[in-house]
Amino acid sequence: MIELTDIDHVGIAVSDLDEAIATYERLLGVAPTHRERVEDQGVEEVLFAVGSSSIQLLGALGPETPVGRSLEKRGPGVHHVAYRVDDVAAALEHLRTEGARLVDDSPRSGSRNTLIAFVHPVAMEGVLVELVQER
Repeated sequence: MIELTDIDHVGIAVSDLDEAIATYERLLGVAPTHRERVEDQGVEEVLFAVGSSSIQLLGALGPETPVGRSLEKRGPGVHHVAYRVDDVAAALEHLRTEGARLVDDSPRSGSRNTLIAFVHPVAMEGVLVELVQER
């Protein structure tokens, strides 16, 4: 059994990261709380805190990255939902036992010094799910 402890963030793919940041600041009155370039995932991300969760804007570092391909196929919009868990490895083992299709077979490093893993959308009613473990 997996225990989801919170929604960590909602990831939103954007075509122009700086323009999207300005839009969020102007329309929603929020300021970025974190910005990080994650080369191995092919993204630059910006987080806006919303309660105990965040909105994550994702800019692709190139067209052949996962977010770049998503933007090409679907355009800007919701990319994934990330749930906080206490143990990503145990969550993956549970999902594997249940027959869920996984993107990641084991946890990997994420931004903000977290451990992450993705669950394929076919296992989750069409939604790409990220599991996030704080270290």
